[in-house]
Amino acid sequence: MDLRALDADAVEEIFLQSGAQSVTLTDAADNPVLEPAPGEAPLWVDTRITGLFPADADFEELENKLLHDLGIGKLPPHRIEKLEDRAWEREWLKDFQPMRFGDRLWICPGDMQTDQRDAVVVRLDPGLAFGTGTHPTTALCLEWLDALDNTGPTILDYGCGSGVLAIAALKLGAEKAVAMDIDPQALIATRLNAERNDVAGRVEVLGSDEAIEGRFDVVVANILAGPLVELVHSITSRLSKGGKLALSGVLSAQVLDIMHAYKPLIRFNEPVLREQDGQSWALLSGTRI
Repeated sequence: MDLRALDADAVEEIFLQSGAQSVTLTDAADNPVLEPAPGEAPLWVDTRITGLFPADADFEELENKLLHDLGIGKLPPHRIEKLEDRAWEREWLKDFQPMRFGDRLWICPGDMQTDQRDAVVVRLDPGLAFGTGTHPTTALCLEWLDALDNTGPTILDYGCGSGVLAIAALKLGAEKAVAMDIDPQALIATRLNAERNDVAGRVEVLGSDEAIEGRFDVVVANILAGPLVELVHSITSRLSKGGKLALSGVLSAQVLDIMHAYKPLIRFNEPVLREQDGQSWALLSGTRI
């Protein structure tokens, strides 16, 4: 049901009181909410609510309750769909298959395998935090890491999300990684993913910028253009002389602003662009001067 002017919390509560086993809020139009701060849960201008109910749910009673409790005379556009029973906890696997990034690197969900003999495999399931490789900004960073000679260096994953970039770097040959994010859910996801990939002993997970110590051979920051500009000193000060930097989460229209902010310290390569769903994203990579 499209909420329009209805209060999302009130509708969700009515759904739950009426027996909904799950309630999901999604974008009913095309107005993405990008990377809210921890603890924030902003909604879209046009929000859609979906409830999963038992087969014997009384939808006529649900409609009457919505009309009465919300004080409205007619429900907004909505539909009721009957779903066949299935193993819902494994349903996501239909849309999340092994993905290759560059020559060797693969992200594999569950126990799925790849036939490539020299594959470097990161096992990662969709979970609490952003970053599974399906978004072009993550894909660009993974491809960049795959192309690096990672034998021996230290890496900082600045704004680590699921920890996929730090874990991938370790699997590709890095000796040690630091993964930092201010979102507590990202820290949980990163620790769990590191354990699953047998690299927990080589990755340090930090919850603040201030906790980062030392400099790194490689720094990857896949966040957003605004924070990248605001944090230019913090990010570049963690990069060793001659170290490699990758910045993403950047729209192609924002490339020049980012390069201008970092140019006094970074010698940039040509930006790499990737289009998806009508948006053009960029990866900016370079070397600390």
